[in-house]
Amino acid sequence: MKLMFIGADHEVTGSCHYVEACGKRFLVDYGMEQGKNVYENAELPVNPSEIDFVLLTHAHIDHSGLLPLLYANGFRGSIITTKATKELCDIMLRDSAHIQEFEAEWKNRKARRSGKPEEPPLYTMDDAVSVMEQFIGCQYNEKLELSRGISVRFTDIGHLLGSASIEVWLTEADTQKKLVFSGDIGNNNQPLIKDPHYTESADYVVMESTYGDRFHESHPDYVGELAGLIQKTFDRGGNVVIPSFAVERTQELLYYIRQIKEERRVKDHGDFAVYVDSPLAVEATNVFQENIHDTFDEDAMALINQGINPITFSNLKLSITSNDSKAINFDEDRKVIISASGMCEAGRIRHHLKHNLWKPENTIVFVGYQAYGTLGRALVEGTKEVRLFGETIKVEADVVRLEGMSGHADKKGLSVWAEAFKDQPEKFFIVHGEDETCDSFAQYLESECGRKAEAPYSGDIFDLAAGEWELRVAPKKVPESRKSTRRANAVFARLLAAGERMMSVIRKSEGGANKDLARFADQINALCDKWER
Repeated sequence: MKLMFIGADHEVTGSCHYVEACGKRFLVDYGMEQGKNVYENAELPVNPSEIDFVLLTHAHIDHSGLLPLLYANGFRGSIITTKATKELCDIMLRDSAHIQEFEAEWKNRKARRSGKPEEPPLYTMDDAVSVMEQFIGCQYNEKLELSRGISVRFTDIGHLLGSASIEVWLTEADTQKKLVFSGDIGNNNQPLIKDPHYTESADYVVMESTYGDRFHESHPDYVGELAGLIQKTFDRGGNVVIPSFAVERTQELLYYIRQIKEERRVKDHGDFAVYVDSPLAVEATNVFQENIHDTFDEDAMALINQGINPITFSNLKLSITSNDSKAINFDEDRKVIISASGMCEAGRIRHHLKHNLWKPENTIVFVGYQAYGTLGRALVEGTKEVRLFGETIKVEADVVRLEGMSGHADKKGLSVWAEAFKDQPEKFFIVHGEDETCDSFAQYLESECGRKAEAPYSGDIFDLAAGEWELRVAPKKVPESRKSTRRANAVFARLLAAGERMMSVIRKSEGGANKDLARFADQINALCDKWER
């Protein structure tokens, strides 16, 4: 029984853990790294085709975003997750693939003009569509036997629609161990979704620590604060631009703005327009509507029972096409613009920042975590200018962060979750936090909560049966060439996958595979050219 730490170790994004037990190999999450990475991630210890299944805690891209790449590289096992997470991944992974392809094409147009080599997208839309066929949706609190000696159960963790902590029971010969993966632990008193549920027993716990070094404000008045920002901005003739995660945070904002409008908290500006400029957010909102009875909390259900939709209101404008999006910035009326991505790393929000950042009458409102190295983090930390689409844009607008508006539990919430275990687990492994946060929260759990805890690095391997480290590695800082290296590795992985497909055709061929072989040969030649360059 082995547990290997691969992603989001002393970092916040790119979650991934690898387990070997009971003759099976499986992953818990396989997320994309976002922002500037601090440490090198270890490679998967086996070929993706040798992985039997994946357990997925929730749909956020930093937990699910590399699943299409896993598929492209040969994985054909099952991906087990909650029903709502499956539905969200169906739209989020396609959206991610679209971004990968769009950005690759944009860069390659520039590369062709300058005579530089082209780069493939990290993965394609076909990969995203195909990997969804591997998903199996389950219900909360349903104990599933995945194979002999391995059972799992998903528990509502209150972070996102469908989000879960995962209990994993392992029985190998005479050894029994129970692993719990926290996933991302939700903040209490969020609108729409239920508060996190707790788990009472485990031998080992892999626990996130995103906000393990700070406390959220005590019951902030989000409606009052947001109404005040809108009022102040509209009074001086500006727009309110909100970079927002398309799933969960956008729906929460709609929940608050519906209340603001109902209570007429913004004076003298009539029934102001609110634009949701994100096809993904629109689709995600539909998924929320379809899962009302399984996930909405008591307050949201009370509105539903009164015949009130808690996330819609008059003059809400949903922007779907690119022309719809462009038209927003030619509308001279005061307005609220909610657009993805929440960290400003991709998507339509970058266009809205280009049009609004340089105007002092506007306000940019951040409502979620901003990872190290992202444009959102730079803006929150007070940068005076940014580069967008090849232009230098001065930051003259007010940049505001709504403190405490987070889908992640703070230090107190994390501590309460950890202390809910009735029997002392043998060890807490602290992950999914910034470099110093992981260490400080592990120390806090030990000194203040009486829990045995430490923060591993990517590449560390723990022997679950023996209760000791099998391998401890020296952490490796990410070199500046990380991005180009990742692209090169993606090309090489596709080369190997194409070779495997070609060999499969040869084995099955009875003389009629010439056309297929020629197509595969062309693919391999093109990939080899890219690899050499």
